[in-house]
This record gives sequence, structure tokens and C-alpha cells, in this order.
Amino acid sequence: MTQSDASLNFELKPGARIYFIGIGGISMSGLAEIAVSIGFDVAGSDRHFSDRTAYLINQGMLIHEGHEAANLLNFKPDLVVHTAAIPTENLELQAAREAVIQTIDRAAFLGWLNRRYQQVVNIAGTHGKTTTTAMTALLLTDAGQDPTVHLGAELKQFKTTVRLGEPGRLMVSEACEYKNSFLKFYSTVAAILNIDFDHVDCFKDLNAVIDVFVEFADNLPDQGVLVLPAFDLNVIEMVNRLQKRREIAGLALPRLVWFGLENQTAEWQARNLHYDNGLPQFDVYYLDSFYAHIKLQIPGQHNVVNALAAIACAHLCGGTPDAAKTVLKDFQGAEGRFTRTGTYRGAEVVADYAHHPAAARATLAAAATIPHNHTWVVFQPLTFSRTQILFDEFVDALKDCEWVIFAEIFSDRETKRDYISSRDLVKRINELGGHAQFGESFAVIRAELDQRVKPGDLILVLGPEDIRNLADQLTGRSKHH
Repeated sequence: MTQSDASLNFELKPGARIYFIGIGGISMSGLAEIAVSIGFDVAGSDRHFSDRTAYLINQGMLIHEGHEAANLLNFKPDLVVHTAAIPTENLELQAAREAVIQTIDRAAFLGWLNRRYQQVVNIAGTHGKTTTTAMTALLLTDAGQDPTVHLGAELKQFKTTVRLGEPGRLMVSEACEYKNSFLKFYSTVAAILNIDFDHVDCFKDLNAVIDVFVEFADNLPDQGVLVLPAFDLNVIEMVNRLQKRREIAGLALPRLVWFGLENQTAEWQARNLHYDNGLPQFDVYYLDSFYAHIKLQIPGQHNVVNALAAIACAHLCGGTPDAAKTVLKDFQGAEGRFTRTGTYRGAEVVADYAHHPAAARATLAAAATIPHNHTWVVFQPLTFSRTQILFDEFVDALKDCEWVIFAEIFSDRETKRDYISSRDLVKRINELGGHAQFGESFAVIRAELDQRVKPGDLILVLGPEDIRNLADQLTGRSKHH
């Protein structure tokens, strides 16, 4: 049996038993919840217990700490689902193969779930997926559409990463391009928010990234709709390639729905954009007719376009202008997306997953619109390969910060590489006249902040969950709602 068949080779009956290897992952834990809600018996394992595994145990799932063949074999699963990060030599995965139990990866299982729903909105793009998926889900919920939702972060309204809606009717999910996983999904509506060079450990260049988005868009069924930004040149190039590919196959393009700002040719437009106390307000126009006036609680022009994309996706599945107005004026963001964690020494602390140079730039621009005195940035790069290949872009995005302190690179899927360190970013930024330093530990970073921070300042903690935990430590916030 191959490590992971592309899709299920048999039909899972209600009551079937599914074992998740790596069940504590942000996506896996959500998929386990959805699986239970539609009638499957679920168990699983993870290297370490966490808040997420505790939550699942609370829901009645059997979860093991550590991976042992006996855990899986005693459960006698009909199907084993594993994360892409689980190595081939994992004892449970080996046991499943030897017992000839079908194994599929997380993305294939999510794709299988997609196909159980009449309507599926998949939201893709290099940045903004979680925010836009959360917005779309809440817009549809408020409009009475009762979606099932799968998110890559916790959302206060869900108290978890998922929402369990009417089985088989409407599903809203994030669609990530990492390791081509979104090619296994099924969509009736697909959004591509933007395309940038990222996931450098599995794409050799921007061209390769654009090509995989072409394939994603090409997977839409005949009646499918593609929601796209009118202002993203890489997305426009993707559409050109898609058109050529479709012409060769004798097929028309899927229906394209464009969104953009005032002066851009698009069905959905944000007009009269202005900022009140750093927060965006704008009018949404659909086909040149007024649709709704929107006041956002989250800053930045990138969130204006995320909101526009969400409104367009929701509208295609029963969203309403009233829902857009009501939901977006209260939307505080998903966990780790410009999350205001509290104050430290009188300064506001914001945690954000900005782990790509373009995302860091967008977050810094958003922060600049908020009234404050000084900005102190704490940044932790995510993965050695991304830091190495996008090195100049990181330097360019962060070199003009008033002050930035770097934690060492974090990676849970690569081994340490001695030839790249956050110290290299510090050195280069300072050579260019910037103000950067290296923090050996959270304690060192905190001591540096203690020397600098004054009431009325803003502390931005940017990067993966590892460093965002520092934001919670500074403010004493607990993520659990």
C-alpha cells in the first residue's frame, strides 16, 4: 500500500472508525471534530498533549500521548488519517500499512469531506486565508445559511477552529497550497486572494507557485465560480495561464468574479475608503450599485480587500448586505491575526502571524494607521528555508522599523541549519542603517522591551505561535474563551 492514497478507495459508512495521527494539529483537530459530528467514531494520537487534545478528550475522543502501534491496532480503525509532517517510519503508520488499513493524508481527507457537501467555498492565497474564511463563515451564519466551517486558527465565535453546520449542505474552508494539498479539495466557489512566492521548501520559484494555483482553479466543476483580486498581477498571470490551458482542452474559463478598490475594474468594489481612529470604513458596491457601508474593527487595507473577498464569496451562497454590515462591525479577527492581547507597561500588544515579508509589510502598514507613540517590533522568522531564500525581502520589509528585535528562527519541520540565523538579518539591517538586535531568549527580549517601552507605545509580536506566546506572557492573556 502506498503511504497515502490520493483519495478514499471505499465508502465510509456512518459509525466507521477513523484514527488521526497528529490529531493535535490545528487542522487535524478540527477535522476530527467534523468527523465526529457526521457520525464517525474517532480516536487519535499526538506527540504531546496540548490544550487542543484536552479539548478533544473533553468531547469524548480517545487520544494517546505518543505514537505506539498498539494504540492504533487496539482501536481497529477503518481509516487512518495523518498529517503531511508524520514521517514514513512512524510506528502507527507502519502498523496501519502492515494491517492493510487504508491511510490518507490530511488534505485528502478534507477533500473527501468537501465532496459530502452540495456547496463548498474554498479560500486560497498566500496571505489572508484565515481572516477571509472566518469572515465568510460568519457572514453566511448571520444570513441563516448554517455552514460547516474548517479554519486554520481558533475563532472566538466558534470557541474552537470549526463550526458544525447542517450536514451535507454548505462547507467553508481554507485551502492551502503547501505541498499542493489544495489540489485534493473540491470547490463550487474558490477564492484566490493573492499569489506570492512562499513555501520555498516545496516550490522552486514564483512560476511554480502560479502554476499550482492554475491547477487549483482548473479543478473547479463546470458551474464553479472563481473569486479574484483585480489588483494582483500574479493572479492575473494565473488567469492568463488558466485560459491557455482551458483553450487547449477546448473548455471555457469558469465564471470569474473580481473584487478591488475604487479605481479598479471589478464587480465588487470598496469605495470612499477612509480611516477613523486607524480603522477602515468604506462603501461596498456590487455591479455599480450600493451594497453596504462597512466599518471594520481590524486595521489595514489588506483587511479591506479580505472583507471584500468574503462578501463576494458569501453573496454567492446566500450572504446578505445586512449580514455584511452587522458581522464586520464586530469582527475582531481570528486568533493570531492582528490579535490585541492586552497591554504591557502601558503599551498595547498585538500578536500577528506575519511570517512572510509581504505579510509583515501589510501588518506594519496596518499598525501605522493606529494612533500610538513608538512601535517596538519583535519578529521570529518561520523555517530556515524561507528565511534563507526570502532573506533580502525580509530585510527590506523590516529595515525601516523604529526598532526590531529578532528571536532565533523557528522550525518544526526542518532540522537546524548552521548557515542561516536571525543574527544574519540583524547584521544586514544594521549595515543598511536600521535598528535591529538579536534576542537569545524570551527573557532577553522582555528585558529589552522593559528598557524601551512607555505608555502609549505599540508592541508588535510577529511570527509563528512560538513567539506569539510571548505576547500572551507579556499581557497575562489566556487564549481560552
